[in-house]
Amino acid sequence: MATVIDVAKYIVDRCGEIDTWKLQKLVYYSQAWSLVWDGKPLFDSKIEAWANGPVCRDLFEIHKKMYAVGPLTPIWDGANPDILTECERETVDAVLRDYGDMPGYDLRELTHLEDPWKRAREGVPLMEPCNNEITHESMRLYYGAL
Repeated sequence: MATVIDVAKYIVDRCGEIDTWKLQKLVYYSQAWSLVWDGKPLFDSKIEAWANGPVCRDLFEIHKKMYAVGPLTPIWDGANPDILTECERETVDAVLRDYGDMPGYDLRELTHLEDPWKRAREGVPLMEPCNNEITHESMRLYYGAL
């Protein structure tokens, strides 16, 4: 199975330099749509409902303090985007077609309107820190119903 770092590197290889907010949201949507279309997670790392939208902490740890990353940013040691299966690449490519032209801030706003992020943050004030998990089940149910 691919890691979140493998998926993120695949996205960056396809998109070029990208701001980290946008990368986090594209990884989130790739996971969500993989759960719906492929019936399985794309990667094992959990996604948390941070104040600025869904964030995968495992990915955040390699890009923290960076505004943007690109294919040549020296954070990708060990990343292997070639490990993604053809089906997984098709899922990520579809996410990039549907969401890839949106700025990171717009993706943040979109996730704030959607149930998985809102439910994971239930009872947490809007800009307060939160590390509650956005579960696979909540993603599968919400996006599967669209």
